[in-house]
Amino acid sequence: MPDATLLAHTEEQTALIAQCFAQQLQSLKDLRIDLHGDLGAGKTTWTRYLLRALGVEGRIKSPTYALLEQYELPEHALEVFHFDLYRLEDPQEWLESGLQETAQGPGLKLIEWPQKAGELLGTPDLTLFIEFLPTSALQRQFRLQAHSAAGQQLAESVLTCVQ
Repeated sequence: MPDATLLAHTEEQTALIAQCFAQQLQSLKDLRIDLHGDLGAGKTTWTRYLLRALGVEGRIKSPTYALLEQYELPEHALEVFHFDLYRLEDPQEWLESGLQETAQGPGLKLIEWPQKAGELLGTPDLTLFIEFLPTSALQRQFRLQAHSAAGQQLAESVLTCVQ
């Protein structure tokens, strides 16, 4: 599947894209989505919208300092692992974190700044690139790149939902 691109001109449209992901609940189980984008591009914001759409209540913290925030959604029989690897200085720190098994295990894994772990993470099911559009600070481009059959199915379902 070639890369698919979605545009969000408002915060509401960004939330809608996340809601379309959440509607594909069965496709999200045991899936890994890597999130790429410049600092401030909206990776954590999009993740918060997704977690809210999945039913997470209360405060949703950025895992920048802890590296991982975990959410259990028993009503969906789903665990979500939100990683943020921004603070890692080199891939060896990823190995030393002890989180490799979690990143390869069951549940939905959302990984911001996966490049900080180098090749140690392996290939995700789906990569989501979030980029600023030069016309407005609120506008974003979301580019989906599937790397597995499950990632491709999710990307196609999300595209259908958004359109």
